[in-house]
Amino acid sequence: MTLIAAGKKHITAHELLAMGDIGRCELIDGEIIHMAPAGAQHGGIAGQVYGYIWTFATARKLGKVYIAETGFIIKHNPDTVRGPDVAFVQSARLPNTADPGFFDGPPDLAVEVCSPSDRWWDVLAKVDQWLAAGAISVWGVDPPSQSIEIYRRQSQPVRYHAGQQLADEPTLPGFTLDVADIFK
Repeated sequence: MTLIAAGKKHITAHELLAMGDIGRCELIDGEIIHMAPAGAQHGGIAGQVYGYIWTFATARKLGKVYIAETGFIIKHNPDTVRGPDVAFVQSARLPNTADPGFFDGPPDLAVEVCSPSDRWWDVLAKVDQWLAAGAISVWGVDPPSQSIEIYRRQSQPVRYHAGQQLADEPTLPGFTLDVADIFK
């Protein structure tokens, strides 16, 4: 472990995993950040997104879809472990063996559903972290506006609203989604 100011110690991803069930949290620069459980609307929307991506990716053997709060190590020394609401990793990046630990590296696609308590700049900070770590796409799902904003490195965000069809997702070739469907 590395010492930081005032005698505080950084927690590593390995140490966080060894702590077992300490409640919903993420590890940001070696510091545990506890979070409240997601609300019903948030969970329902994340479930819808997961279902559509899982159905598409599984039928085509494109990779693995991860459910909310799966830990992805996106930075080392000090460690940062984030858990998107939905994540997708392409087959070529999947480890050959099952590892009970956190996934080392970012997902190819991270989906963040905004909760009523989320501040948009906090969501954008997560988007920046995912992209800086190497994610190909990050979706910011905004229930109040019934929209999905897609972020990719070196391009402007693209927003899709209910009534539009999301397409051209590079991590899921051929995938389309009627945006309104995830808000039903």
